[in-house]
Amino acid sequence: MKRDSNRFFQLKNIPNLICVLRILLVYPVVMLILEGDTLFALVLFVIAGLSDGLDGFLAKRFHWQSRLGSILDPLADKLLLVSSYIAMSYVGLIPVWLVVAAFSRDIIIVSGGFAYHKFIGEFEMAPSFISKFNTFMQILLIAGVLSREITAIPGFVLDWMIAATLITIVLSGLDYVFVWGKRAWLATRSDSATKTKLEK
Repeated sequence: MKRDSNRFFQLKNIPNLICVLRILLVYPVVMLILEGDTLFALVLFVIAGLSDGLDGFLAKRFHWQSRLGSILDPLADKLLLVSSYIAMSYVGLIPVWLVVAAFSRDIIIVSGGFAYHKFIGEFEMAPSFISKFNTFMQILLIAGVLSREITAIPGFVLDWMIAATLITIVLSGLDYVFVWGKRAWLATRSDSATKTKLEK
């Protein structure tokens, strides 16, 4: 048991430990938002964001990438974003329909990925540019809303940020449907052509 523990705390596991710490920050960020302490919530959110960049840098710089890290990193990011959005919509900082739109996009992507894996085969789902931009907009919106008390951001600016976030949510969802739908169609067509040749 002690040997396994020592293995986990090796240098190559530092990015994974940072991911775990980021996951642990989700609860206090959510509680602070619900309690109305947006300033402290913003501080923890920024720390979580910086940790995301740090673990990515360390993993690439020192070749500390791992299968566990490839799971923990997006999981930590998604938990922080989703939890923050739910908490912010609950206290009325952002509209509920924006959260529903973000959830619907994620459900479509996960369902599509599961269907592709089940009926077509293995795949690597690398995020597209529009998907990365959508994530950036979601993070920017959270930071903008939480910092409103200390930066005095005008309401119309936040409205534009909400609209831009919604647009990127829709576009990134459509992008995934189009790209992976096309790949599934081509894979099915290729399999059908191979089967026809074998029958001949």
